Amino acid sequence: MAQTVPFSKQMRLATRDIHSVSDALVNAKLAFALYDSRVWAEGLLIFYDIFKHLEQHVPHDFLPPEIHRTAQFEQDLRFFLGDGWLERHTPKPEVRAYLNHLHEIEQENANLLLAYVYHLYMGLLSGGQILQKRRSLGRRINPFRSADTATVEGAALTTFENHSIYELKQHLRKIVDEFGARIDDETRQRMLEESRKVFELNNTIIKTVEGVGSANVRTVLYVGMVIAALIMAQYILRNNVDSKQDR
Repeated sequence: MAQTVPFSKQMRLATRDIHSVSDALVNAKLAFALYDSRVWAEGLLIFYDIFKHLEQHVPHDFLPPEIHRTAQFEQDLRFFLGDGWLERHTPKPEVRAYLNHLHEIEQENANLLLAYVYHLYMGLLSGGQILQKRRSLGRRINPFRSADTATVEGAALTTFENHSIYELKQHLRKIVDEFGARIDDETRQRMLEESRKVFELNNTIIKTVEGVGSANVRTVLYVGMVIAALIMAQYILRNNVDSKQDR
């Protein structure tokens, strides 16, 4: 691939197919999390140790403090799971395997961790924001929610103060592009390989997230129907406006 192509784009292109598979899996697995805080908390918990490991092992040049999320993970998990959650927490075997892989590639070449930084944090800044907004909408229109579920607490992970999402994304892309411009072909190839590995490992741990019982299926169906109705109403309204303008 031509060296004039930004390295961040090369990494996106190299993972396009598996990224799509991962997105589909997240949407399927975490759909329940749009209204069920237990599933949302489990989703947070499986990634907590991964982000924490990166923030403990990757230098600030590659992982700026303004996007560190360990404290925010812990704040949200305390909200959902209660005090003492960390003392009760034991990473799942799949998460431990993920951490072992991070340790192995760090021993090979610590720079390879940048592939995980880029894809995980860009995911948080993109898909993570969308999931949080959908969750907020889904819980607002869910007639079966309890009164206290309207709270805005529990969203620290996706809240970035003093920095815009666009600014943080641009900064992360710049870090990756500048790194990619000065590495050799072998390291570049290994980075692209690890980029795909990110999604393979993500898929492995996401699959461990459990859904909810069939008793709550009615809630999913209701939320889905309301969202579909809103989309249809918007579509009809837009068509009516267009028709009037054509007359």
